[in-house]
Amino acid sequence: MYAGPARLGRVRLVVVDGPSGAGKSTFADRLAVACAALEPAEPAWPTEPAWPLGSARPATACGVAVVRTDDLLDGWLDQFTFWPRLRDWVLNPLRLGRPARYRRYDWAAERFGDQWITVAPPGVLVLEGVSAARAAIRPTATLSVFVTAPPSVCLARSLVRDGAALQPVLDRWRKAEELFFAADGTPGAVDLLVAGAALLPADSGSYRRIGGRLT
Repeated sequence: MYAGPARLGRVRLVVVDGPSGAGKSTFADRLAVACAALEPAEPAWPTEPAWPLGSARPATACGVAVVRTDDLLDGWLDQFTFWPRLRDWVLNPLRLGRPARYRRYDWAAERFGDQWITVAPPGVLVLEGVSAARAAIRPTATLSVFVTAPPSVCLARSLVRDGAALQPVLDRWRKAEELFFAADGTPGAVDLLVAGAALLPADSGSYRRIGGRLT
């Protein structure tokens, strides 16, 4: 496994990007498990940090944490403009060795929840979601990954996951993704380009490397 230096303070930031339905979430979860096997159970930061008043301290500190950009979006229209929230709530505190704190967006209630989620500074932070590997963050990332899949696979997964009623909204979402990735140059700039699916109907959920800057 690639082990580059920490660039977000003492945190190794791994960003997993790609279009909706490509398999980012599953890939990020598997990567987090793999990283956890290499990280110490007790990371090298003070064991008694000053936890913000009113936040819940995790029962145990772990070497790997996963944050999903979907939890930080303020609804469908915040597809790419959520970045200051991610920066201020998550990235900047971790860069300074402090716990990150964020409120998760409730997509059913269409508002942010009241509870603040606390993330102790991990050895590895896996950040997953559309535009997670944008140009603004790539210099800070230890590893950047773009997961891709054929549009037919992404659509089929979306129908299973989200239902037909939501497809008009997701069609607009996917078109906006394409424009953003083209303008940002994300697929050609990441360290690792990964195929996130076999062709349907034999979609095994397997991944294979198909490009990237790492040799």
